Amino acid sequence: MPVPTLQGQKVVVIGGSSGIGLAVAQAALAEGAQVVIGSSSPEKVDAAVAKLGDGASGAAVNVRDEANVQAFFESAGPLDHLAYTAGDWDRAQTGAIAELDFAAAAAGMEVRFWGALRAIKHALPRLSPKGSITLTDGVRTHKPSKGMPLSSAFGAAIEHLAKGLAIDLAPRRVNAVCPGFVLTDIWNGTPPERIAKLTERFPVPQAGDPADVAQAYVYLMKGGYTTGQVLVVDGGLMLI
Repeated sequence: MPVPTLQGQKVVVIGGSSGIGLAVAQAALAEGAQVVIGSSSPEKVDAAVAKLGDGASGAAVNVRDEANVQAFFESAGPLDHLAYTAGDWDRAQTGAIAELDFAAAAAGMEVRFWGALRAIKHALPRLSPKGSITLTDGVRTHKPSKGMPLSSAFGAAIEHLAKGLAIDLAPRRVNAVCPGFVLTDIWNGTPPERIAKLTERFPVPQAGDPADVAQAYVYLMKGGYTTGQVLVVDGGLMLI
């Protein structure tokens, strides 16, 4: 039986200009795929495409704007896999529920949830019948933090969306990746001793690298018998 491969396939990564998304794009290229990245900043897209090199292309996309998302996928053309890693982390939901700003809370869903659905809607007409969609949430979905109940709720919405779509869009496969503490750009400038303190109790006592998490996305693209699942990549955080 042939070994699964991404050779000659096209992978679209929304959120692919930095962090986990960029690592997914790099991992897919290493597997022989053609990669198209999308992100909100044209400058970041151009820099990421230059870094990725041969086999990569990209364009800016505003996932809050359905017409813009539609145009992006029309330009991208037929695809085999969609990975959605975009997250509006500047809108992290913190504070007391008694002081909740509902407009701000709704805005927190625009990129992570509704943006994902806009991307899926317009990828579908071009997505291979044997293709896959991989969404992204986070470990707070399962390990809530004080003052951040909405982050847990939003992550749960993404996981259940993946399960529902796995039934609705079959035989196309839909899954999600749940990263733990990963050293993306938001941690730039954090003292190493602070990182060490935060991770010292983990079974794997270190922060994750985006490349570690990217392997989960690659598996879900290649794993033709896996759908409706959530792969947790957290160094064992949820065990403690």
